[in-house]
Amino acid sequence: MAERVLVVPDKFKGSVTAAEAADALAAGLLAARPDLDVVRLPVADGGDGTLAAAVSAGYELVPVVADGPTGEPVATAFAILADTAVVELADVTGLRLLPGPPAPLTASTYGVGQVIAAAIGYGARTVVLGIGGSASTDGGAGMLQALGLWLAGEDGAPLGRGGAALTGLVSADPAGLDRVLGGVTVLVASDVENPLLGPNGAAAVFGPQKGASPEDVALLDLALTRWAAVTESVIGRDFAAHAGAGAAGGSGFGAMAYLGARLVPGVELVLDLIGFDEALAGASLVITGEGSLDSQSLGGKAPVGVARAARRRGVPVVAVAGLVSLTDAELAAAGFAAAYSLADLEPDHATSMANALDLLAQIGHQIATTHIPGAGS
Repeated sequence: MAERVLVVPDKFKGSVTAAEAADALAAGLLAARPDLDVVRLPVADGGDGTLAAAVSAGYELVPVVADGPTGEPVATAFAILADTAVVELADVTGLRLLPGPPAPLTASTYGVGQVIAAAIGYGARTVVLGIGGSASTDGGAGMLQALGLWLAGEDGAPLGRGGAALTGLVSADPAGLDRVLGGVTVLVASDVENPLLGPNGAAAVFGPQKGASPEDVALLDLALTRWAAVTESVIGRDFAAHAGAGAAGGSGFGAMAYLGARLVPGVELVLDLIGFDEALAGASLVITGEGSLDSQSLGGKAPVGVARAARRRGVPVVAVAGLVSLTDAELAAAGFAAAYSLADLEPDHATSMANALDLLAQIGHQIATTHIPGAGS
């Protein structure tokens, strides 16, 4: 029986997609060992690339036009298989979709709610929401407005979009949410553990990454404080201090408080979506990777999640990255039997990124001859 090898990389950011990386590694493996049974399962950690990972695993991509972070229409999509849909926040209201300069006070997650509603209308009963890469700090209010939550100011008029608008929030009526979401389960893929408010909250930690000045950060934290207070008065629970409430500009808070969402480590959720455990049965080796394997990877990035899942089944894992800066001891503790770096083949960073596919194929060839014993059949 042919040796089974799973190739489960994340994207090499700025260079190749996860699917391209999987194909290149597989090509190198098969060039050295054409007898191998190579299974490609591109992965993501819940942020950018989550939709692509779902599609590679057999989900249908359904195009949608929704509002971008500042209200302009953007072409996006959700992925669906049976009654489970995948929505990627970064593909609707991500930073890369801003048509101009950052808009930390006015950017909104409204479009995310539109895509979720479209997925439910298509038949989804479970929605998996990846929330990395947000351009907004609106506490998920825009997403919820699009799904039927009525937010009003002092005069009873509907509240505008964006984080800063929440400073004028007076009331919230969730009755409309039930009409859209009745019986739908929402799972949020996120590795962020920050609360909603304060020095470790959504505005203070992530606001500057979205162009917020110190004054903007103070205003946004005040707005989110108002959002949390009104929410607690409506639903009778305080979610602001929950781990993950500050994810994606506070979208974690909105999803937990109003959608009953459960936050799940991103890579674990994606591995479930792509059927990793089922594919792992009978595998003799797993190959994973990403652009940089470093200390941040240990905080829940895709390769470490893959290694953790494979180790539970006793299957060895080899990592591949553009640059590996972890020590041998750190690699071993994370569950990697070995790690290969593109930088070892091409030290010049720009050249390495430009030729990543060829370098990945070379490393695939090396792995096949070094880590897979036997002649196969």
